[in-house]
Parts: sequence; C-alpha cells; structure tokens
Amino acid sequence: MTFNELNLIDPILKALQSEGYTQPTPIQEQSIPVALKGQDLLGCAQTGTGKTAAFTIPILQLLHPIVRHEQGTTPIRALILTPTRELAIQIGESIAAYGKNLKLKHLVIFGGVNQLNQTVALSKGVDILVATPGRLLDLMNQKFIHLHKVQFFVLDEADRMLDMGFVNDVKRVIAKLPEKRQTLFFSATMPPVIQQLADSILSKPVKVEVTPVSSTAETINQSVYMVDKGNKRALLTHLLENDGIGSALVFTKTKHGADRIARDLNKHKIKAEAIHGDKSQNARQRALSNFKSKDIRILVATDIAARGIDIDDLLHVINFDIPYEAETYVHRIGRTGRAGASGTALTFCDPEEMTYLKDIVKLIGKSIPTVEDHPFPMTIQRYLEVQQQATDKKNDNRGSKRGFSHNKNRGGGQGHSSKKQQHRKGQSKSTSASKGGPKR
Repeated sequence: MTFNELNLIDPILKALQSEGYTQPTPIQEQSIPVALKGQDLLGCAQTGTGKTAAFTIPILQLLHPIVRHEQGTTPIRALILTPTRELAIQIGESIAAYGKNLKLKHLVIFGGVNQLNQTVALSKGVDILVATPGRLLDLMNQKFIHLHKVQFFVLDEADRMLDMGFVNDVKRVIAKLPEKRQTLFFSATMPPVIQQLADSILSKPVKVEVTPVSSTAETINQSVYMVDKGNKRALLTHLLENDGIGSALVFTKTKHGADRIARDLNKHKIKAEAIHGDKSQNARQRALSNFKSKDIRILVATDIAARGIDIDDLLHVINFDIPYEAETYVHRIGRTGRAGASGTALTFCDPEEMTYLKDIVKLIGKSIPTVEDHPFPMTIQRYLEVQQQATDKKNDNRGSKRGFSHNKNRGGGQGHSSKKQQHRKGQSKSTSASKGGPKR
C-alpha cells in the first residue's frame, strides 16, 4: 500500500513525498483510515513503528477544512499530550513537516524553559498544541490555556506517563476536555492501570496492534555479556575500541552512572556525552544534536531522558545496566532496527541482574545469545555468592512462614559443589542467556 491509497489530501501527500515517504508503516496503514473516519483509536505499538505520523497526519487532514474558514484568533482544536520534552519537540517537527502546505498553527510547550515565548504564541492562536503534562497544567491554572474547543485529543506513550508518575496529571487534563471529542490513545505496553485509563476515556475504540507488546524487532541482533559489575566500564571501553562500533546509545539506570560512564569514555579518547533529568533542556538538546551530527560518538542516557529520542540509522544500543522492568528493555532496543533496518543490541549482565535478564527472556519469548569470548567474563565465585544469597533468602522466607528460623548452612556446601560441577563441565560458544552463568 502507498500513501496515495489512504485518501489523503494533496497538500499532505506532497509534503510526504518531499520527505521521501511513499509507503505507510503497518501502524500508519491501520490507524490513519480509522482516525479519518472520526473513530476513537487504541494503538498498541512499540517505539520506532511510525506511530507519530499515524496520529499527526489524520489530525492535520481533519483540521484543515475546519480551520481554513476561521477568522481571528483560533482556539486550540487538537491537544497532543506526551511525557517528555524531547518527544514533544519531535512531534512538533513531524507536524511542521507533514503540514507545511497547510495553514495550521501548532505550538510545542514543555517545562524547564521560560514560559514567556510560549504564552505569547498562545495569545496569537494555536490550532494544534503539543504539551507535556506539567507545563500544560501550569499554563491552564494561569488561564493562558483553555481546552473547551478541543475536538481531537492524543495521549501518546501512555505507559511512560505511568512510569513517570504523570497519570494523575493526565486525568486532570482530561477532566477539562469536552466530552464530545475524538481520542487517539497510544501505548507500547498495556499494563492493567493503562488499560483501565484507556477504557475510561475511549468511546467504542478500534484497537490497532501491530506487534505484540512483548516483541522485539526481528532485525535486531541481540546478545548478552556476562560480566561482574566492577568490570562493566572496562568491557564497554574494550568493545568500543575493538569491535568496530561506530556510534552507540548507551543506557544506564542512574543519572550518576550516566555521568560517570561519559567521563570514563572521554578519558579513553572516546567522545561521549550524558543526558538525564538533571541536565538543562539546552544541554540535552545540544548533546543530542552533537550525537546526530557525529560530533560525539557515544550518547549515554537514562530511560526517562532518552524517551522519544529519534535517531535515524542508529546501529547500536548498549544496555550498560539491565532495566528493572522487562518492558523497558523492549523500549530501549527499539531505538535500533527500525523500519526493517538491521541493528545490534548488546546487554551487560552482572550476577545481581540475572533475575531481570530472565524476566526479559520470558517477556520476549526467546533466549538471547551469550557472548563468552570477551576479556572480562563473570567470575564463578561472585556468581555463586549471588546464587547462594538468593537461596538463603528464599529459605529464610520459608522458615519464617513456618514459624522457625532456618539454618543457612544446611545444605549450603552441597549447593556450592553442584554449581561448580555444572560450570566445570564446559559450555559451547553458543549459549543462551535464559540459562545464565559465567564463562568459566
């Protein structure tokens, strides 16, 4: 199918052609006709599937005949709510690209910057408003924004709204919207809380699900490196110096960790910058721009700071830390292998993270190959210590439930012996992350 078959108006088709787009992605092919019919939509699609165009294109088309006949200052007709500043900016860029032949005004607002320019633009009239929850509510409370004329509402990255603690803010915004409206709801995952939210705000929605919420793109080559926590930075440096990795997006769980990794890489003459919530908006945008222009080789990011980052032709994603939630792994590696292109996702796993790795394997429904031939393999001693700690904790819990104290030494030596025998037998070069375990 081509965009010409989706009954789009000429100004939008010309804009798409000028951007080099001729064929819609699956989420666009299924969502655009539904949205153009005025129906509510529940879209379940992972990062990198093209969902931004799936809601911006129909909104532009539906607004065009409404707005072009209006005179004077126009009220907000479409509201797009998104969790992060970076994602809001990129949605704004998409609206500008697809709607460049239309006389529609859009504005992107987010926190962390002075509100003056935003309020001035609002006073001149805005057709489409893209906003993060905090700044939107702030300007609503100051009476700069009124939502009583909104006809189209998009809630994007709903699961991330939940992760970032924005669900109550979202509900406050929704309470100010007209009951009669069209709602497009997008989420990469559908935990119960998000499903309940969708049920409460959608009216007879059409559900569009391009891929299962737990799936990873088949074009992504995934592998895991078993490594002690203290050797992770050395392993990262080794891979970047020896494995032909041009540029990479590196994920870490903490802001401090992101800064530390970036500093360490720069000491080894590998240009890197970190982005996280403590960085200013200008610093984050500058780092992203430097990464896209290849002025720096490595971008180190926390999950929240990286949400919505859109980087064309990103070949490598490295999970320096394994995320607590398996779904976050799917989000992370979805930055590469987009639109049928190939990509590589490398994951570092220390002994204490093996439970999280097992959760990921269970979620995605397949094992992840383990790379054993590297200079910093996980040591058996540390692996066994963690395994024994887990066993002791489980036994303690069982003992407390029965009303007595469990003897930690009981059977402990036998457990160590069996583990050593298991790993002394030798393993083939192609092992599975679902089994775990050190190299030797």
